[in-house]
Amino acid sequence: MRREKKGNRLSVGIPHCVSRFALLATLTVAHLAAAAIASDAPVPAIEHTGDWRASVRHFAEVNLKHPAWGLSHSVRDYELAKELAAADRVTLDDDVLYAAAYLHDVAAFAPFRKPDVDHQDEAARLVESLLEGTGFPMSKIEAVRGAIRTHMFEREPSGPEAIYLHDADALDWLGAIGVARIFGLVDPNGGNPDGPAAVRRLENYLAKVPPRIVSKTGKARTPARVSELEQFLRNLRSESAELRSL
Repeated sequence: MRREKKGNRLSVGIPHCVSRFALLATLTVAHLAAAAIASDAPVPAIEHTGDWRASVRHFAEVNLKHPAWGLSHSVRDYELAKELAAADRVTLDDDVLYAAAYLHDVAAFAPFRKPDVDHQDEAARLVESLLEGTGFPMSKIEAVRGAIRTHMFEREPSGPEAIYLHDADALDWLGAIGVARIFGLVDPNGGNPDGPAAVRRLENYLAKVPPRIVSKTGKARTPARVSELEQFLRNLRSESAELRSL
């Protein structure tokens, strides 16, 4: 058997080794370049058009797209908060309510989302920089911040705009709209959440949300939404063999 000379093996091996290192270096550079491009991507901002309300809504339309807490949820929160307050004969600062309603979930979206920070707190921190220069009356920013920080049902709102945004947001987890929102999250490929997980989440809201409603009219409207959701869940369980075929 003919043996290759050591020198020959080296002369063949070196080019292969070099090519592997070259490929690795190319891939590494490409990865770093992609990361740099991503990090340099502009963060979405609210346009300075002179009409801050139109600009805020446009920002939400473009950047806050989600079946459960996107633009449509913000619109409902804004309108329902006004309804509840009017029924209670409470005057709200509409500038504060509008800004808070449309931006309260901004930190639930990339690139504003921050790991391990509650989206309410992060959105409250960001809202000043988002609204600055848009024409929003910045003397009202603390009221906006407060309403955003306590909009979820687990927290204690303080001040009229915070109370009515809080109650509108809570009621939006109940009734038919609560069902639509949560089932909008179901993974069509059978991942998480699936149908039974969505039901469990709705049942959790049934137990936890109603006692957290604060306003007089909010409390008065809660039983109807609770009844609607309870009836839906009973029917769903009955028609899906207690969720086994859901």
